[in-house]
Amino acid sequence: MIKRTCLHLFVLSLATLTGHTAERPHPNVIFVLADDLGIGDVSPTNPDCKIKTPHLQAMADEGITFLDAHSSSAVCTPTRYGVLTGRYNWRSRLARGVLSGTSNHLIPAERATVAHLLRKGGYHTQMIGKWHLGWDWAKADKSQGKWQNIDFTQPVKNGPDINGFDGYYGHCGSLDMAPYVWVDTGKVTAIPEREEGVTREQAPYGWYRKGPIGPDFNIEQVLPHLFEKSIAHVKQHALAAKKGKPFFLYLPLPAPHTPIVPVPPFKDASGINPYADFVMQVDHHMGELFAALKEAGIDDNTIVFFTSDNGCSPEGNFDVLKEHGHDPSAGFRGHKADIFEGGHRVPFIVRWPAGIEGGQRNNALACLTDLYSTLRDVTGQAAEDRGGEDSFSLIPAFKGEAKTQRQTLISHSIGGSFSIREGDWKLCLSAGSGGWSDPREPAAKKQKLPPLQLYNLKQDRGEQNNLQEKHPDRVAALLQLLNKEVAAGRCTPGNVVANDRKVTFLPKGVSLPTGGTSAPGK
Repeated sequence: MIKRTCLHLFVLSLATLTGHTAERPHPNVIFVLADDLGIGDVSPTNPDCKIKTPHLQAMADEGITFLDAHSSSAVCTPTRYGVLTGRYNWRSRLARGVLSGTSNHLIPAERATVAHLLRKGGYHTQMIGKWHLGWDWAKADKSQGKWQNIDFTQPVKNGPDINGFDGYYGHCGSLDMAPYVWVDTGKVTAIPEREEGVTREQAPYGWYRKGPIGPDFNIEQVLPHLFEKSIAHVKQHALAAKKGKPFFLYLPLPAPHTPIVPVPPFKDASGINPYADFVMQVDHHMGELFAALKEAGIDDNTIVFFTSDNGCSPEGNFDVLKEHGHDPSAGFRGHKADIFEGGHRVPFIVRWPAGIEGGQRNNALACLTDLYSTLRDVTGQAAEDRGGEDSFSLIPAFKGEAKTQRQTLISHSIGGSFSIREGDWKLCLSAGSGGWSDPREPAAKKQKLPPLQLYNLKQDRGEQNNLQEKHPDRVAALLQLLNKEVAAGRCTPGNVVANDRKVTFLPKGVSLPTGGTSAPGK
């Protein structure tokens, strides 16, 4: 026990030191981002979970589980922007919605990312999985009749390689978005020779849009294929990691997002529905990843993060899940796309045998943007004005402390609605859900619901009792606080920096309390 404690304290000194010594190099880092997995879909964050997730439970038992963790957005693309940049997504040019499979790149080459940070710290950096942040397909002459005028024989430009990754292997967007081809660091691995798609009528769970597909791209095998690639990558870099050249693997999964395509032996294994089966398959592959780390002899000094980009999607079929007593949002209101908690409160588990005492459950307010500052501390790098503008280190929580320096949280819905959280208070700047659950914004406005919603999450975790009329001073204070953090271009200490666009957040008919200042953009 004494030896373990000493090692624990030594490694945690990485928060203030460079962390690289002759005895122990920087830890390897693997960040796994599930797609559309609700906070209620895994047992570490939902004791009433009806889906079996034993490997993620073991991960939690050996690490730390954050119970008040949030994606920066309630949908895919913007959350991925926040994870990699440590910056709130709404500061970028993307004001609402998500990118498509043919969208151009979102993150400029000059924007600091976690991959840039770790590469500077001596890491090999790799992305394997679902990118969904845009890259630039080569354009074909319109007269050639190519799909969406894409020339698949030419290199893909401005992919993850301009954002700090030494290499990447992945798919352009969500797994229901064409084109269905693998891109390996700028090169399409197999040119599409046909189109493929499945309608909702043909497969209510397994549908995907019609589009060109490469001969080496098998929809049902995408999830296991990406884990196979990742495990091979771990084995390939294990020896170098032991010799002081650590690796960073960013592993954004396509599951359990549509197409929901569990394969045997997981198909029908849950006794609930294909969505639950698919979650079980994700859990199984996580077990394979941990086994590979142990087999390679690098498990002890590898940090593995597991989380989700937003809440569960209606595609999981809430009615069927409810029939089996399962709630993907674990009692919180709403789901994917919403400004309500079910849209952005996500499972977040971190395991690092050499640096985190196992079995911790922490209630600190956390955001996925916090990855940037956490890894900056781990590698002993100094803070700069640009990079991680909305990121607070999780190292204090890793050490067992109840809180980090994060005091506030700004959340964002698919429709561009904002909320701000401080302590137990949450102000939603929307009349409805801001997303897909009832009431949607048009319906809420027709019902003449108030344009602001104030909730005390400690007393009302289901966000049912709007207190905005009873606490006008609290509403005013939160509006001023939101405006301050928007205008500063950051919520962390530092000099004011510009947002990439003029950010507006007030609903129609709502004015900023006296004393506010407008938010500048480029």
